[in-house]
Amino acid sequence: MRVLVTGANGYLARAVIAALHAAGHEPIAMVRSRGPVIPGPTEVRIADLLDADALSGAVRDVDAVCHLAGLTRARESFTEPLRYFRGNATATAALLEAMAEAEVGTLVFASTAAIYGTPDRQPMTEDFPDAPPHPYARSKLAAELAIEATAQSGHLSAAILRLSNIAGGFDPDPTRLIPRALAAASTNSPLPVNGDGSSTRDYLHITDAAQAFAACLAHPPHPGTATRYNIGSGHGTTILEVAAAVERVTGLSLTLDHRPPAPEPPTLIVDPSKVIAETGWKPVHSTIDQIVGDTWRADTKSPLGVRPIRTSGS
Repeated sequence: MRVLVTGANGYLARAVIAALHAAGHEPIAMVRSRGPVIPGPTEVRIADLLDADALSGAVRDVDAVCHLAGLTRARESFTEPLRYFRGNATATAALLEAMAEAEVGTLVFASTAAIYGTPDRQPMTEDFPDAPPHPYARSKLAAELAIEATAQSGHLSAAILRLSNIAGGFDPDPTRLIPRALAAASTNSPLPVNGDGSSTRDYLHITDAAQAFAACLAHPPHPGTATRYNIGSGHGTTILEVAAAVERVTGLSLTLDHRPPAPEPPTLIVDPSKVIAETGWKPVHSTIDQIVGDTWRADTKSPLGVRPIRTSGS
């Protein structure tokens, strides 16, 4: 199957391309401009999702699309909400139009479990109500609704993947907890932590996340339907447990700088039972030690070395 991957220069998209290639597909990388070499794709196509002519050319002669292009920083979305709706919702609508014109009927969409908000009951299942807490999550929900409406017209089979916290490998975002914790340990710097360190999140290895896209292509929903799947490990890990894993993996000490608690959800865990039952996918690399270990090895092999810690809160 020839599969167009949007946002192909991204952290997750590169792993998705590798997973598609390993599954026997022909991944085609779509990027906005030329950049670093992307390993694995059979072809690279240059297009902006909001450039109708370029996008029309990019979706030609493909069998399916894995849509990963978009904006992802929740805090930034509060100050630039319209940019997020344009980059996530409007761009997705443009892609759906181009797919319809090219008669491409299969889509796997990278969404976010942040759409559930902060429910008291955990873990979160797909029947939980939507309660997006910031413009980023709202823009992703708007994209989901456009996909669902398009699928209901009868010409699209869509899997919507609500992803938890992706980690592992060379993570280009030094603001995320695991890269910050590793940088703090490697430079003997304190890691700033909001509160007592009991905040709990569902960490998913990037390899497991990428393989979920391949699994959903192998087991697509019926035409005319859009199915939401939670993609996560199904297990919660506290900040203190991440710190302990960093010390185990690196053999270094990590000092925590406890700061006043921040207004944030105490626990966010997704239940992946539905996608496991319907596609056979399951997380097999997502223990916290493997995630931290793979991140550490990727960082130390990078020509940039381990990145310095930033001083923002957790």
